[in-house]
Amino acid sequence: MRSRKIYQGCLAFAAVMTALGLTACASSGAPENTPIQNGSRQEDDESLSSTTVEESPVPADSSSQAIVSEKGSRDNTPLVPEQDAPGTEDYSNDVAAIDVSHSSAGYCMARYFGSNPKVKLIITGPDQVQYRYDLTSNEYTPFPFTAGSGSYSIGVYENVTGTTYSTSMKVDVSVNLKDEFQPFLVPSQYVNYSADCDTVEMGAELSEAANNDLDVVASVYNYLIDNITYDYAKAENPPTGYLSDVDATLASGTGICLDYAAVMTSMLRSQRIPTKLEVGYAGTAYHAWISTYITDIGWVNGIVEFDGKGWKLMDPTFAANTSEKALREYIGDGSNYVISYEY
Repeated sequence: MRSRKIYQGCLAFAAVMTALGLTACASSGAPENTPIQNGSRQEDDESLSSTTVEESPVPADSSSQAIVSEKGSRDNTPLVPEQDAPGTEDYSNDVAAIDVSHSSAGYCMARYFGSNPKVKLIITGPDQVQYRYDLTSNEYTPFPFTAGSGSYSIGVYENVTGTTYSTSMKVDVSVNLKDEFQPFLVPSQYVNYSADCDTVEMGAELSEAANNDLDVVASVYNYLIDNITYDYAKAENPPTGYLSDVDATLASGTGICLDYAAVMTSMLRSQRIPTKLEVGYAGTAYHAWISTYITDIGWVNGIVEFDGKGWKLMDPTFAANTSEKALREYIGDGSNYVISYEY
């Protein structure tokens, strides 16, 4: 396993330098809904009664199993919080409902039960960044408060024609998080896992020999680069509004950027390690990767590998596809990542 190659003997130094960038997405062109650059506010000043929104961007049975021979000192029991609604603070009308009962835990829940085929949920936090989601289920779905504590606006918008949407309902809420990590320790639409899913089970297995969080990160990372390969065909034409199915990715052993990132994020969050699924750009290439929080180190935002001579930046997509030079045409070298969204 590559886990014997990476971090081994250099773990303490790697702890300070290590970053987790998970894969590039396919298209080198700008997505249909261009994300916010450098945290600036998206240009959308429509009135509350009507707004125009663009389509969302397209932001395994594995042959190698993680068999461990000894138990580490770290508790690898998965933790997946129950997310239920409606709760004590629920708002609804004849087509939609928004529940903010668990805002202190870092998320709200929303559902749409009207007849419009194209519906958006837009969440604007205290940083004034707009997060736009497709709201397709009549079951409650969790959405994170990624901007931390503060005032949020949550709106449900139904399609009128083309890219024009009208406001169906809108809720303003004040969020006071238990701590800054809450939104990055729970499932959400982009990081969709459950207590009984195979991805969480595999994350626990990979963490069994770990003595600390960094051991977990190394084990999960190395498992993914050994067992999931990049799906070029899917990357060429990903579906609009694509969301990853983490168990399907794990079973098939193939995926694009969002799949790599969602699987790793799900495993780490279920192991109580705060992890952000981030999307943005490296040059003109659209990416998804991750950042994770390591106690006594902080948020870790890049990957390095010791090759016997020195440390170098490494993208896990490259590590998983070392013979695929064409992959660099999709994602560059990772040196100029620009974060647009954090999920």
